[in-house]
Amino acid sequence: MSRRRLLIGCTAGVTGAVFASWAFSADDSPVSWYTPATVSAKTERKKRPLPSRPEQIKTLQAGHTYDILIIGGGATGAGCALDATTRGLRTALVESDDFASGTSSRSTKLIHGGVRYLQKAILQLDYDQYKMVKEALHERANMLEVAPHLTRPLPILLPVYKWWQVPYYWFGIKMYDVVAGDRNLKSSYYLSKKNTLELFPMLKSDNLCGGIVYYDGQQDDARMNLAIALTAARHGATIANHVRVLKLHKTAGKLSGARVRDELTGKEWDVKAKSIINATGPFTDSIRKMDDQNVKEICCPSSGVHIVLPGYYSPEHMGLLDPSTSDGRVIFFLPWLKGTIAGTTDLPCDVTHNPKPTEDEIQFILTEVRNYLNPDVEVRRGDVLSAWSGIRPLVSDPNKPDTQSLARNHIVHVSPSGLVTIAGGKWTTYRAMAAETIDAAIESSNLKPLYRDCQTDGFLIEGAHGWTPTMYIRLVQDFGLEMEVAQHLAKSYGDRAFAVAKMAAMTGQRWPVIGKKVHPEFPYIDAEIRYGVREYACTAIDMIARRLRLAFLNVQAAAEALPTIIDIMAEELKWNETEKQRQMKLAADFLANEMGQMVNRASRDKIPINLSKDEIQTYIKRFQIIDKDKKGYVSINDIRRSLKSMGVKPSDAEISAILSEIDATYHGQLEIQDYLQMMSAIKSGHVTYSRFARMAEMEEEHHEKEILKKQISVERSGGGL
Repeated sequence: MSRRRLLIGCTAGVTGAVFASWAFSADDSPVSWYTPATVSAKTERKKRPLPSRPEQIKTLQAGHTYDILIIGGGATGAGCALDATTRGLRTALVESDDFASGTSSRSTKLIHGGVRYLQKAILQLDYDQYKMVKEALHERANMLEVAPHLTRPLPILLPVYKWWQVPYYWFGIKMYDVVAGDRNLKSSYYLSKKNTLELFPMLKSDNLCGGIVYYDGQQDDARMNLAIALTAARHGATIANHVRVLKLHKTAGKLSGARVRDELTGKEWDVKAKSIINATGPFTDSIRKMDDQNVKEICCPSSGVHIVLPGYYSPEHMGLLDPSTSDGRVIFFLPWLKGTIAGTTDLPCDVTHNPKPTEDEIQFILTEVRNYLNPDVEVRRGDVLSAWSGIRPLVSDPNKPDTQSLARNHIVHVSPSGLVTIAGGKWTTYRAMAAETIDAAIESSNLKPLYRDCQTDGFLIEGAHGWTPTMYIRLVQDFGLEMEVAQHLAKSYGDRAFAVAKMAAMTGQRWPVIGKKVHPEFPYIDAEIRYGVREYACTAIDMIARRLRLAFLNVQAAAEALPTIIDIMAEELKWNETEKQRQMKLAADFLANEMGQMVNRASRDKIPINLSKDEIQTYIKRFQIIDKDKKGYVSINDIRRSLKSMGVKPSDAEISAILSEIDATYHGQLEIQDYLQMMSAIKSGHVTYSRFARMAEMEEEHHEKEILKKQISVERSGGGL
């Protein structure tokens, strides 16, 4: 024991001496405001409390000179912040919106090496493509190791419908395993037709020869991005979302800082930095032009749309890859958080902060999915629960004389003034991209890190340190949480789930003891809203899209949960009624435009009313029973009155769901034409279910019972005479 203490003491002394010499040799001698990370144990849980956002803003405004200022809070920007701070560099990161608000939350959710890139590498004998796949496979294994709660190995089925393709695909997938080497997740294997259909029963069986199964990783992308940013903050980085860079400052032709603005308060100030990193994804060129107005644009944005379908479209633990769609693109069909993701498209687009999915792209994905599923699975437009578009920032390499051709991998470029731009690449390789970027920043600005080499390979991410696959059982036993909720908390927060559970409200029921759900169909609870504010959620959109994934899983459910979520956030952030209404409007617009709610409604409106005369008369009768004042439309107050008159006592969640359906989809008023359209859409399968439609049916039944009671009463009183 004494030897161990002596060894630890000596190690600490040497480390302290090294840091002291570094600190005093740095350009800004008094660095008492900054405590660098020590990376002696990559598996050690950092006990430093997470500073609040106001504290982070205060530090940013204090006038300190940072070694590195990172612009952009996506996967690459957050990765750069973690890499820089763990090397002992004084690090700041600002993001104009929220962490992962752009492309990083709108991915396919895969952690992959790129099967199709390996195919090109082999067929074209392209060594660069091979190196790219090799690097991505190493990073894939690393991500599953450092964040096991947010990731999982996922078997993906490649169905084969021609016998000659069996050896072709088998060889290609086996090469994928070989390139991964000792970092391979699990070995691929061939399945007979019978076994393929047992594992993926939804698959079309006609002409099926068999299937080949290989393994890639899957993640919760927005929460992974956030966890990386929080890990950087716990290790000393100053990070702030909703802070926009307005201009870059130069001293003697070299970058020396930036003018920034807090988008929540409007306050502006300057941040000094020796090196500035541009990690803004699709917005790369806007920052490059702040540095040099005459610079050529290098970003060629491409839109990728994904849709979410109900979970019964795919097995819970197996995905599907369509290697050659009708137009040559690759389509993935993957289980994710109890739903099924299908995508993606790949079309040129404009750079925008608010990308929207289009009906044509949604229909393309549905058509491709339809080609692979058996006739029992009717692929319906109304089953699209959510749809979103992410902008993939393909770039040309400014380091090469020919800038017309797009780079197949990421590029790192240093401008004459010292702006370090990192662009392109993919989610899986964020860490390697960050390491290369920080290397370039150190060299170009002559920075003096405590550790020269990258420290993040194998570095555990927020929540990973104490996580185990059975940790959720302790949450059930210690706190009295519902099992589904406990499993969700363990997977989303890792060992921080206990801190979340401590904030949960009592349910007032025998079981579960704590954890009030914000929506009856999902495992998200009230405590996550309160904890989400501590994770820097500042708006309702931050919460429903990136702290919880509700907006991505079911846009209608997100709209229904909004009132509850905003009420809890208002308690935490001291919002008044005006701010609550503003947040509601902004979130409703986000769901309508960016999460596919509007395009879902437009799709339904295009459907002709395909009802018989008798059906139309029945529905008109139901509508008129609720519209007692003959206004021609049903309002939210009519709904409340109707429920009361029926003597129905639904739960608060059910009432909220019915009201939200009318408020979010029909702006608070449902006209007779809308109602007939809704019923026709339900009949044709374009809409799977409507709470309002069910309520109208109940109202008619109640009305007919009341009429029957009156008739019986009249007959009885007449008989008595």
